[in-house]
Parts: sequence; structure tokens; C-alpha cells
Amino acid sequence: MNINWYPGHMKKTKESLEKNLSMVDIVYELLDARIPFSSQNPIIDDIIKNKPRITILNKSDLANSRDNKLWKEHFEKQDISTIFMNSLLGKGIDELIKLSLEKTNDKRERYIAKGVQNKPIRVMILGIPNVGKSTLINSLSGRKGAKIGNKPGITKMNQWIKTKGGLELLDTPGILWPKFEDKKVGLNLAFIGSIKDEILDIETLALNLIEILMKTYPTNLEKRYNIGIGNKSPLEVMEEIGSKRGCKIRGGEIDYTKVSTIVLDEFRKGTIGNITLELPSVGDRIE
Repeated sequence: MNINWYPGHMKKTKESLEKNLSMVDIVYELLDARIPFSSQNPIIDDIIKNKPRITILNKSDLANSRDNKLWKEHFEKQDISTIFMNSLLGKGIDELIKLSLEKTNDKRERYIAKGVQNKPIRVMILGIPNVGKSTLINSLSGRKGAKIGNKPGITKMNQWIKTKGGLELLDTPGILWPKFEDKKVGLNLAFIGSIKDEILDIETLALNLIEILMKTYPTNLEKRYNIGIGNKSPLEVMEEIGSKRGCKIRGGEIDYTKVSTIVLDEFRKGTIGNITLELPSVGDRIE
């Protein structure tokens, strides 16, 4: 699958981020804990430069807990401030606020020395589409001020939102990059829903996902769909899942679109299990 997606608003977003960077004290970079490598936008380093940063591995509840530990060790070795979160349930919020205050302590003390009291710490939130930025803002603010949805691209404009802990957040639209040099990165982003399904061949996408899960999480597939993998091909496994779920059209043939939608949806929701597609030791688990 050739995935090359860079809508016009992505270019405008990058330019806006560069303009707004001078107004913030710290940057939150949100990654998806299931694909920390693929969800890390390579152009963000160029945008934020030396600005203090906290890397948040969101949706950690959907990832494999053992692999979360491996990623934590990986980031700690690089001296990267990292927090694992489930922003939907608010897990990790207190730790995030505490670390944010610690990393901006010097700047807050300078404000106080100048007689400026209770000045909010301004935070810019960056991340690819569908990684959970708006959900994080809602958890921090305790309200439903930021629009959220299960499709990428919900956030269309910059907005400042006051939250607890003396923080003021700048929400930004999700930004991808002009071209996916690595096909595996594009696939991983498509698996978690960061690329709109409407522009993809979801049948081929689901078949790729099944092939990967057969190698890395075969037991999860077998238990979820009550099937046996054995020496079956990915297509045979897809057809068996379709048969089990009643995904058939007139004449008894498998409805591949329907079964593909089921597999992708259940992977994204974590229904198939806690799955991590990448490991730090090899960069990308997919062979």
C-alpha cells in the first residue's frame, strides 16, 4: 500500500506551530504507546528545537504492559522525560502536572522575582492525528471543551484552554509529515486510525494487520475469534473470522469489507488484546 497523505492544512499547521512556539514554556509530545516509533513525527524536533519537552505515551492501556516497560527504559537511557498515560480515564494526569512544574520551575521563579504572581505555565500539545490530544485536554481541564472523535483531523484550529495545575494549554491540529519514507510506518499509522480509512484500501490494510498479529500475537487472534491459525494463510484466517462473525453476502461468499472493518475496529479499541507493534531494540517489530 502506497500511503502519501499531506493535506493543505497540514502545511499551514506547521507554519502556525513555528509562530506560536515563542508563546509557550513547555511542549507535550503525544505518542501512541502501541507504536512509539511510528507515531513520533520527525519534523517536530526541528519545530520545537531546545524548548523543554515531555513525551507522553498515550493509550498505554491498549499496549502490552511488558513492552511499555521496555519503552520506558529506552527513553530513560536517552534522558527523555516520559510519562505513560490513559488520558481517556485521566490516569497519569497528576504525574504530568508535577513533572511540568518541575521542568518549568526556573522560569516560574524568574516570574516571581519580577513580581509576577500566578502566571500560568503555557503548554503546546503536539502529536499526530488521533493520538488523543483533545482527550488529554478534556482530562486536564475537567470539561468537554475540546472536540474529540474517532476520526483524525477533528481539531482544525489553535485554541488556548485553562486547566488545573496552573497550566494553559494550546491545542493544535494533528500534523503528519509530507511523505512516509518507510512503508511500515505508514501501515502502523493506518492501523491505529491516524490516516482516514476513506483514503485507504481497508481490506488490504486488515489483511496486513492479520498477517502481523499471526506472527506476534497469534493467541490473541485465536481467543478473540475462536479460530485456529495453524498453517493457514492470512487470507484464510480472514475468511474464517468472517465466517465466524457472519460476514457474508448473497451466495455465501465472505464480505471482506465487513470483516476488515471488524478487525480494524476491534484492534483499535483493544478488544483483541493489549498489543504493541514496535519494540525499541529493533525500532519496528514488523518484519
